[in-house]
Amino acid sequence: MTTRTEPATERTLGIVLVSSSAAVFGLTGVLTKSIHADPLTITCWRGFVGSILISLYVFWRRRGTGGSLRLGWRGWLLAVEGAAASIAFISAFKFTFVANVAVIYATAPFIAALLGWLLTRERFRTQTMLAAAVSMCGVAIMVWSGVGTGNLFGDGLALLMTVGSALYMIMVRAFRDTPVVWAGAVSAFLLFLLGWLVTDPLAVSRNDAVLLVTFGASFALASVLWTEGARLIPAAESGLLGSAEVPFAILFAFLFLAEIPPLPSMIGGAIVLCAVFAHAGRDWLMARRARSQRITQPQAVAEKETFNVTEPSSG
Repeated sequence: MTTRTEPATERTLGIVLVSSSAAVFGLTGVLTKSIHADPLTITCWRGFVGSILISLYVFWRRRGTGGSLRLGWRGWLLAVEGAAASIAFISAFKFTFVANVAVIYATAPFIAALLGWLLTRERFRTQTMLAAAVSMCGVAIMVWSGVGTGNLFGDGLALLMTVGSALYMIMVRAFRDTPVVWAGAVSAFLLFLLGWLVTDPLAVSRNDAVLLVTFGASFALASVLWTEGARLIPAAESGLLGSAEVPFAILFAFLFLAEIPPLPSMIGGAIVLCAVFAHAGRDWLMARRARSQRITQPQAVAEKETFNVTEPSSG
């Protein structure tokens, strides 16, 4: 009985952790728009608080296990690329709707699949290609609607950030021996250094300071929740649950900012969300079907062997 309940408990915990991570990540747009400071100041504070908390998590995780935290050139490349994508990510929220940034970012796995095929000749599945084509149509509608409205620059930053995030995903898969979470902490610290050199991070109001610390803590919390939860559930399931970040972001923007995107953005966003959830849902169903087959096949073999033993001899 113990062997059956423990995996079920771990799976439930993994679902809760990854879902909670998606909800916390969904607060990014609301927090960014609620802070009056410029994007570099925001990334500076987010990097400072986030790097400290993530570093504490890394050291707690490796206690008693040892292991090297040396990044090497691959780890530093991850850190720098992640920092650049973060700057574009935070800046995008300042120039367009939260829904636009969240929906455009949801296409990152499809762009990663395309870049993976172009750069490393990684296999490009038909369902991924179809989902990518549909989602790009939705993004095109959103971006086109931003022409002449002042939102086009923000949408462009969101696209740039999404390409950067997709490239980051490819490098994470390619650099398997690199301590990715530690590289994330270093990336956050680089954001702090850049902000400290370019801006005056202390020249903020008390209200902004509270929100900035909250932002950094929420970033670290979401990263830890995702890392811990993804260990307990299959990748397809974590990907599906992680997609919930998009509706969370749109919901929070409506609740806390009363932000309602224009109709073209809503139409384009609906198209992208349908493609993302259909793709993730199909992956989840296929993984679940394969898992159930692995469970039932040994049972079928055992039943067959039992039947053969107890069957009367024809002689």
